[in-house]
Amino acid sequence: MVIVERQRTIEQDPEVRAKNFEEVSKGFDEKTMLIEAARCLNCKTAPCKKGCPVGVNIPEFIMELQKNNPLKANEIIKKTNSLPAVCGRVCPQEVQCEKYCVRKAKLGGSVAIGALERYAADAGLKSQEKVQPPKERKNIKVAVVGSGPSGLSCAGELAMNGAQVTVFEAFHQAGGVLVYGIPEFRLPKDIVQKEIDKLKELGVEFKLNTVIGKTFYVEELLKEYDFVFIGSGAGLPMFMKIKGESLNGVCSANEFLTRANLMKAYLPDSVTPIQRAKISVVVGGGNVAMDAARTALRLGAEKVYVVYRRSRQEMPAREDEIIHAEEEGIEFMLLTNPVEILGKDKVEGIRCIKMQLGEPDQSGRRRPIPIEGSEFDLKCDQVIMSIGTSPNPLIKNSTKGLETTKWGTIVVDENNETSIENVYAGGDSVTGAATVIMAMGAGRNAAKAMLKKAEENK
Repeated sequence: MVIVERQRTIEQDPEVRAKNFEEVSKGFDEKTMLIEAARCLNCKTAPCKKGCPVGVNIPEFIMELQKNNPLKANEIIKKTNSLPAVCGRVCPQEVQCEKYCVRKAKLGGSVAIGALERYAADAGLKSQEKVQPPKERKNIKVAVVGSGPSGLSCAGELAMNGAQVTVFEAFHQAGGVLVYGIPEFRLPKDIVQKEIDKLKELGVEFKLNTVIGKTFYVEELLKEYDFVFIGSGAGLPMFMKIKGESLNGVCSANEFLTRANLMKAYLPDSVTPIQRAKISVVVGGGNVAMDAARTALRLGAEKVYVVYRRSRQEMPAREDEIIHAEEEGIEFMLLTNPVEILGKDKVEGIRCIKMQLGEPDQSGRRRPIPIEGSEFDLKCDQVIMSIGTSPNPLIKNSTKGLETTKWGTIVVDENNETSIENVYAGGDSVTGAATVIMAMGAGRNAAKAMLKKAEENK
């Protein structure tokens, strides 16, 4: 028996891509797509499906790709996933659908489900086919707060089922974290815009520059709309509260990436200022830290360090993102933690201490313990903090009766309904910072619950 190995996508050369903001992965060409699609065994039990938070019928869409029918494949994906071109690029398939693929262990590796989804979705976007809104419009009005993954998914599910949907976005551009958080080299913004345009074709209305909790309140929305969905994300950055964090040259990854991505500070003619450091230190080990480090490199840093207090095995970032960062020359300082940022008015360096791993903590990862007397100084002129985010308290503080946790996340039931009747929530505003597809799953779940409730109340 000849085992066909998992096919690799086309990628830019590391030395070239480290100096530009073009997309790193170019996906599959037609020939490679057909080889990879043919690896799918079309298992009767379809174990891959249980790893998909939005329930995409994975074997069915791959069967269409085997017939070289990407538009039909995209149509199948779109039944449950409003943003397939996005998910095909940024979802951590290796710990979701691909994790359960029967080929994973001994048959050449999991089928590249994410790359195949991207191929089908990109074909759909290139086809210029207009999305047909549902013929029957329901007399249901829904306000969606936030246009990130959960909000867009919720809006898409509702619109496909005939509801009237208005999305309220605080920024001047729709997309939420997809446009302000994820760099162009991982997720081109024109892809996000095309997905949003498809939702507009379904009848979804977008109101930009509108801050819920300031411009309007949730209570006001409930007077005009039957339901409200809160998908405002978790954009409030955390800091370490160590000496020197107030120095010029220290910023959160959230601010750094927003300036670079949404405000296009990486362009030569950009009017938005951003620090272009010589030596940049990024603190953290998640995908956001990888994005910040690789962006700093592309902005001209001569050297970029990622400082992380645990080992590589515990890093929450996707393996592909870690590998890409390493290939581009970013240096990882593992089992290392900052204790002070050095400088007078601006950053001149960072003092760190070496760590060792102890017993597992509540997260299941081994707890990092400082090694006494192991402090050392690292010269740098920029420190980017990427140690997590929490929900902005604006909606919590302005909405009477909205139950939240001690971390500021919104409490919901199994239908994603909050403590306020007909107000639903999902995504990072409920879970804290998580994945795009998890947020989308919550948005879709809430939409289905609203539709069901509206039907029951007829």
